[in-house]
Amino acid sequence: MRVRVRGCRGTIATSGADTMRYGGNTSCVEVRLASGRVLILDAGTGIRELGAELAAEGVRRIDLLLTHLHVDHLEGLGTFAPIWSPDVELHVWGPSSPVASLAERVATYFSPPLFPVTLSEAPARMEFHDASGHEWELDGARIASDAIVHPGATVGYRIREGDRVLAFLTDHEPALAADLRAEPGEWISGFALAHRADLLIHDCQYTPEEYATRLGFGHSTTEHVAAFAEKADVGRLVMYHHDPMHSDAQLEAMRADVLRRWRVPEERCLLAAEGDTFEL
Repeated sequence: MRVRVRGCRGTIATSGADTMRYGGNTSCVEVRLASGRVLILDAGTGIRELGAELAAEGVRRIDLLLTHLHVDHLEGLGTFAPIWSPDVELHVWGPSSPVASLAERVATYFSPPLFPVTLSEAPARMEFHDASGHEWELDGARIASDAIVHPGATVGYRIREGDRVLAFLTDHEPALAADLRAEPGEWISGFALAHRADLLIHDCQYTPEEYATRLGFGHSTTEHVAAFAEKADVGRLVMYHHDPMHSDAQLEAMRADVLRRWRVPEERCLLAAEGDTFEL
């Protein structure tokens, strides 16, 4: 399994000299299974460049796994080249909601006045699937999803291929519902998805000082993510969903704080950067 970061910024895309090292595109991660099957985690602005590459490769089957439908995780879909090809089969997975179907909620963004055309006008063949608390298989990989703590319907994902596991929990505030160091793991949001994962990609948007005025926003701090990674006993942590106001230097200071709290070798705690590739 090959994992590549295509976008790792949270809330809104950003640009400028101070954010060039880690990038400004919003949430999107490419996963290639051993079979060659393409999975995409989230459809933030990072999906645009990936889409151009997939179109050039002639990829005809794509699975898009949405964690939730906040705009920074969906805003790149309209510029994703494969949806404009009638030869492409796109399977979209995402959290269920009592309010509307997944297709209806995606179409709310993908329609005027927010977007110039409607979802139904995109020529790709699209199928929508409920991914709330389910497990399924794709080309030999086992995928599990479960609800996690964040405003609105939100899921995290666990992808196992062979004996290797990737966990993806962006936009996650497990500390809102539990004392991460004191509570049993089974009581902590996202724990089962992350437990002993080889690679955990996890929200780390705030410093502890910033969190004082952002309680309940649905995001984690350096303190939270260090405690969560330790409790879940993960192999490597990739800090993700960077705040748009944080410079490269600020992100590196946050990584140093996580390392100080978690007390692990530097290679086990990384900052997500656009283009980073991990082989599992």
